[in-house]
Amino acid sequence: MESIIIIVFVVGYLAITLEHNLKIDKLIPALAMMALLWAIIALAHMPVFEVNAEMKELVPSHLDEMLLHHLGKTAEILVFLLGAMTIVEIIDYFDGFATIKGYIKTKSKKKLLWLFSILAFILSAIIDNLTATIVLVTILQKVIKDRNTRLWFAGLIVINANAGGAWSPIGDVTTTMLWIADKVSASQLVINVLIPSIVCMVVPTLIAQRFKAFSGEIEADLTQEIPKSKFGSTMLYLGLGSIIFVPFFKTITHLPPYVGMMLSLALVATFAEIYSNAKFSISSVDSGEHTDHAQHSPVHKSLSKIELPSILFFLGILLAVAALESLGYLFHYAESLNQAIPNTDIVVMILGVGSAVIDNVPLVAASMGMFSEPMDSPLWHFIAYSAGTGGSMLIIGSAAGVVAMGMEKIDFFWYLRKIAWLAAAGFLAGAICFILLRDFVMHA
Repeated sequence: MESIIIIVFVVGYLAITLEHNLKIDKLIPALAMMALLWAIIALAHMPVFEVNAEMKELVPSHLDEMLLHHLGKTAEILVFLLGAMTIVEIIDYFDGFATIKGYIKTKSKKKLLWLFSILAFILSAIIDNLTATIVLVTILQKVIKDRNTRLWFAGLIVINANAGGAWSPIGDVTTTMLWIADKVSASQLVINVLIPSIVCMVVPTLIAQRFKAFSGEIEADLTQEIPKSKFGSTMLYLGLGSIIFVPFFKTITHLPPYVGMMLSLALVATFAEIYSNAKFSISSVDSGEHTDHAQHSPVHKSLSKIELPSILFFLGILLAVAALESLGYLFHYAESLNQAIPNTDIVVMILGVGSAVIDNVPLVAASMGMFSEPMDSPLWHFIAYSAGTGGSMLIIGSAAGVVAMGMEKIDFFWYLRKIAWLAAAGFLAGAICFILLRDFVMHA
C-alpha cells in the first residue's frame, strides 16, 4: 500500500508541476490526489498517527479525528486568505492602487528600478507577493512603453516581491502557513528574516542597475490620470492598514489570525458600502460607473473576483501532504534526511532551490510535518526565508513569477538566462547573511 500512496502523490505532484505543458489547472490534480490518498487510507484501513513534537514520536489516532484536525488547520489558512483577497479586491474596486502611480515622478530608469524594487518589497509584505506583482506590473505597463525594458523591470519585481513576502507573516502563503501553525511568531519572524530579505533585494538590484537596460531615461507621459473614484486613496490606506492590524490582533487576543482578518474585512466592507452609497446618491448627475455601483455591492463584486481556483488548490495540496504526515511518512523521511545530511542549513537551502522547481506550498507543508523544532526556532525562520525567496530562480517557481509571466508573456528561457542568476545571487547572499546573524546572536 505504501508504494501505491507514493505513486499517487508523485503522479499528482508531477501533474501540478507540469500544468503549463498539460494545459490542466493545477487545482484538478491537487484535489484528485487529496481525495485518492485519503480514500486509499480509509479502504485499506491503514493506521494513522499524530506527531508529538515535544516527544518526537508518533501517537496512534483515529482516521475521522485526524481528517477533521487537518481540515481545521487547512480551513484556518483558507479563510485567512479569502479575507485578505477580498480586502485587496475592494481596494481595487475603488481603484485604490492608482494612488501608487502618483509616487512615480521620475523618468530615470535607474531611479525607477529602485522605486519599483522598494515598492515591490514593501507592498508584498502587506498584501502578499502575488498581489503586489499584479499591481506593480499593471502600473509598469502604464509607465514604460518599451516591452524589452519592461521585461527587465518585471523580472526584478518578481525577485523583490518574493524577498518582501518572506519576512512578513502576511506576505507569502508559506510564511502565513508557518505563522498560523504557530511555528513562527510575527515579531520574531520580522526580527530574524527582515535583514536577510533586504540583502536578497539589494544585491540583485545593485547588480542590475549597471545593465544597459536600466541606463538612460524612459519615454513616458507621467501626467496624473483622473482617478476613477475619489475614495481610492482612502480605501487603499484603510485596506492596507486593516491587513497590517491582523498580526497585532493575534498578539493581543491570542486568537487564530483568520479571526482578526474577518474583523478587518468587516471594517473595510463597511466603509466600502458607505462610500458606494455615497456614489449612488449622486448618480442622478453622473452615469456609467455609478450605474454599475448602483447594481452591485462592492463586497459582492469583490467576492466574485477573488481567485477561488487558488483556494481549492491550497485545500487539495495541504490535505494531500497531511495524508502523508498522518501515515508517519514525513516523520520517518525527516529522520533519514537528518542522518544523510546532518547540516540542516544545507537541507533548508536545498528546500529553497527546490521551491524554484516545484511549488513551495507543499514543500513547506511537508517541512512542517518533518521537523519538530519548537516555535521560533531559527530553523523555521530559515525555512520561511528559503521557501519565500528560492522560488525567484525560475519564472514558474513562485506565484509572483507565474503571474508576471502571464501578464508580460515572459519567455521561460529568457528569464533563465537573464534573471535567474540575479535571483540566485540574492538568495545566496541573504542565506549567508541569515546564517551569520543567527550564529552571532547564538554566541553573543
